[in-house]
Amino acid sequence: MQKRIITLAAASGLILVTIIWGAAFAVVKNSLDYVPPIYMMAFRFTIAGIVMSLVFIKKLLRMKKEELIHGVGIGVFLFLAYAFQTIGCNYTTAGKNAFLTTVYVILVPFLNWVLIKRRPDIFCVIAALLSITGIGLLSLEGDFSMNKGDVLTLVCGFCYALQIIFIAQWSQNDDPVLLAIIQIIVAAVLSWITAPFIDGGMNWHVLANKSVILSMMYLGLLSTMVAFALQTICQKYLAPSLAALLMSFEAVFGALSGVIFLGEVIPLRGIIGCVLMFSAIVISETKLSFLFKSRRK
Repeated sequence: MQKRIITLAAASGLILVTIIWGAAFAVVKNSLDYVPPIYMMAFRFTIAGIVMSLVFIKKLLRMKKEELIHGVGIGVFLFLAYAFQTIGCNYTTAGKNAFLTTVYVILVPFLNWVLIKRRPDIFCVIAALLSITGIGLLSLEGDFSMNKGDVLTLVCGFCYALQIIFIAQWSQNDDPVLLAIIQIIVAAVLSWITAPFIDGGMNWHVLANKSVILSMMYLGLLSTMVAFALQTICQKYLAPSLAALLMSFEAVFGALSGVIFLGEVIPLRGIIGCVLMFSAIVISETKLSFLFKSRRK
């Protein structure tokens, strides 16, 4: 009974994470009218990095050299993923940005094949075909072209996939909390360094706008710090397949936040594409084990 309660609590926590991340797509889309994309990243990662460093200062003081090196490596991919995602959101809808980002779930098994020679199974192949079809329905224009934002978001998914692979590899021996803090700090530093070159100047007067301050606090404290911490804790008590399935709802909540808060409209073709992409995620991560289990019973 107690185990069921813990599992239910952990599952609820992960769903909360996906709601926080899903709503963040609308927050980012709306905030881009005031804050350039890379400066926005700089603010959110700086806020999260400072608070997490203060909370876990004792862990940071005991950090090993290998953890620092690995954290920096992961932080580079985190920065690239968020950069492509945030800039891409400026040229596409929040809903499409949310769904196309989840392509990382499909890419991870195939990148594992290239990097560590672990061949993907038939479920990964089926998921990849469904995902490609879904991406086409969701993103291709009438002349079968993709807009700039869609392409950038797909590159973001590729960077996320690499980040996930290296986290899985290095977190076996390193402290995952330290890796999280270091990658966030690295992403913040890279954001501040590159922002003037990518975004140009920043209108600092917008920081007097209460809605901008609230948006940056939401992205920094909730969408980055709280969500990352809650994800780490909840995944400890859930099977990987269930955790991945629950986290894939980020795309659903992202699309819904675009419709509810930004008035975006998803055409029927796009809805079918979203369904195919979500189905691909479920097949890739669960291998349809829930069906086979029910048959065995």
